[in-house]
Amino acid sequence: MDKTTTIRSEVEKFMERKELTLSDLGRKTGINVGSLSSIITGGRTMAVNQLDRITELMELPEGHFYNQYIQDNMAVTQPNWRRLRPFIFRCAELDKLDCIQQVTSWLLDNIVYCPVLFDGAEELLQEGKKEAAAILYEGVAVTEHSQHSERLALCQYRLFTIRLGDDQAQNLEVAAQFEPYVERLDEVLQLDALKDLANVYRSLRKWDKVDKFAEMMGVRARRHYFAERRQKRSGEDVYSKLSRPLFVYVAYSDLLRGDVCHERGDYEQALQFILTYTDSGWIRENDEVAEYWKGLFQGWAKANTYVTKLFSGDLSVLNDYVEYIETNKDEILLSLLNIVELANRFNVNIDNIFRRFEEDIKSFEEQIKETGTYDKRFIAECYSRLLNELSDYYLRKSEHEVGFKYLLDCLAKSLIIKNEVIIVKCVGQFESFREYASSGTQAAYQILFKGVYQNEQKNRYVSTSH
Repeated sequence: MDKTTTIRSEVEKFMERKELTLSDLGRKTGINVGSLSSIITGGRTMAVNQLDRITELMELPEGHFYNQYIQDNMAVTQPNWRRLRPFIFRCAELDKLDCIQQVTSWLLDNIVYCPVLFDGAEELLQEGKKEAAAILYEGVAVTEHSQHSERLALCQYRLFTIRLGDDQAQNLEVAAQFEPYVERLDEVLQLDALKDLANVYRSLRKWDKVDKFAEMMGVRARRHYFAERRQKRSGEDVYSKLSRPLFVYVAYSDLLRGDVCHERGDYEQALQFILTYTDSGWIRENDEVAEYWKGLFQGWAKANTYVTKLFSGDLSVLNDYVEYIETNKDEILLSLLNIVELANRFNVNIDNIFRRFEEDIKSFEEQIKETGTYDKRFIAECYSRLLNELSDYYLRKSEHEVGFKYLLDCLAKSLIIKNEVIIVKCVGQFESFREYASSGTQAAYQILFKGVYQNEQKNRYVSTSH
């Protein structure tokens, strides 16, 4: 369409070509003739559902006129949210993100539209239209950047959750971008934000960050949980908006901080944290949901007690831990990772143990999804580490064929999630045992190694182009 073309002129040409009257057009589209007359002869801007009906009658693709629809609206009217909201939602359905971007930019020429655009983004997010919602959140965040408002912080939180993905390098950047905003949120809403930040840094093995945000979460959760009077807002229980019962954030803070102590080798302090979240006597709730969470923490405490004792050198509980795994398959990935790390550290033979769980290991890739408190990024990171530890275990036992299989699988998975630490370990392992690799293994490695090089070049280009 040229600059003088409008949707009205296109419809008029269509009517002339098909020899249709307004009554014919109304009958075929189901649009009131009076409305059509105002649109065609009076220049009134049509609603998006009317445009869709006319587009269908003209046998054109859905959304064919959407870019022109924006231009027509901008040419003759001030922004009309009642008309543009349905248009934005329809664009989201058709994945016409460029149109949403245009409308958002137009509306945000006036800051008064920030509240309605934020509400629209919340609705789109609820409907699963994440990319469309992100455009609205980004627009509001840019417009309110100097306002230091809670709405700005909420936009940044939503963008943080939307932008998280499989790319660990990107997740680190996304988390760092959100950090300055977390304490601008309402303190109750901070609990989920702090939990999410801690979980991301846990998957990245940034233990100082995990400890920082877990401690912040615990302090705030305890203050609210043990307050004499719970916070209310206009008669509404603000805690109902949390993704978990309030007491969970208290216990989960201790669980995360126990993990941090374990990773730092402070097993005595790790056991103290485990004892803290094992005790549920302080929890007032006793409904079905509360009992479910209490049971989860009891199970995690039992498993983590075994693990902490094992890594402190008490190998007498290994068989008990294996029996625990047999009856708690939800924890099997992390449990087997613990066992193979233990084997590599203390030179323990675990062949019999891993034969018992061979089928489970094969099915892990299909099971990488969010379960319990473990988000999918943490699970993916654990799976890469498991493959890496298994390759190390078998290569050092001179079972080279098996070891190289795990190494190549690990390198492939780590390239997908861009886990640079594991990638470097894989390269080091291969070079250390290269002389034992078959020609087929070396060829497969070279193909994957090209992926390592391409990733590095891509990252270098991105970093220098900022």
